[in-house]
Amino acid sequence: MPFQAIEQQRLYRQIADQIEQLIRAGEFAAGGRLPAERELAKRLGVSRPSVREAMIALELSGLVEIRMGSGVFVTERSRSVAAQQNSVDRGPGPFELIRARKIVETETAALAAKERDDDHIAAIADSIDLMRREMALGTMTEEGDRLFHIRVAEATRNSALVYLVEAMWDWGRGEMWRAIERIAPQTVLRPTSLAQHEKIFAAIRAGDGQAAHEAMFAHLDTVESFFLAEAEHDTSRLSAAGGDAR
Repeated sequence: MPFQAIEQQRLYRQIADQIEQLIRAGEFAAGGRLPAERELAKRLGVSRPSVREAMIALELSGLVEIRMGSGVFVTERSRSVAAQQNSVDRGPGPFELIRARKIVETETAALAAKERDDDHIAAIADSIDLMRREMALGTMTEEGDRLFHIRVAEATRNSALVYLVEAMWDWGRGEMWRAIERIAPQTVLRPTSLAQHEKIFAAIRAGDGQAAHEAMFAHLDTVESFFLAEAEHDTSRLSAAGGDAR
């Protein structure tokens, strides 16, 4: 008998499976509302981002429906989460990726501030110009945003960092990420995001590694906070924070 590969189950998958079992055991009836994310995180001893990822996985599997401002409700459908797992779990969860990007891209920005040359500065500036044009046209494309982070990585002159940044960006544009964006559309986030990209760029252009590190962390922290915020709070949080929200 051949050896079978051992799969290390992601934390959010473990949470989703436990909630699925409770639903199937009748602990949460069809049409009923699940406990709030903060309460679930406390009960399970995990972070709120992991609970949010689990809720999204359960929604994609058809077991729950997320209604922003109202909560998470059990649906009438009976499709198994396990049956849907292959289509949902094709990489790290969205919040896992954001936390990883905080580690990699903050150091990348700091190094870019030290290693960049005039060509790198021009390339990063072009990516910001593309972001401005996309926002002015109201398009949903993220090409300018993606290009910005890759151009910053290229300014480090380290091909491994370029590969990592590009791979993490592309991993994060799967089914679960799109589900998050449906809950909290990025159109609200974009003006703040553009201002933060400009701040990162200014620090890199000035050769200030510490400022670039801090600006990149603030930017990624805002993304995480935005997608965790309740829908009715998103606009007020961002307008109050302005360009320094993250």
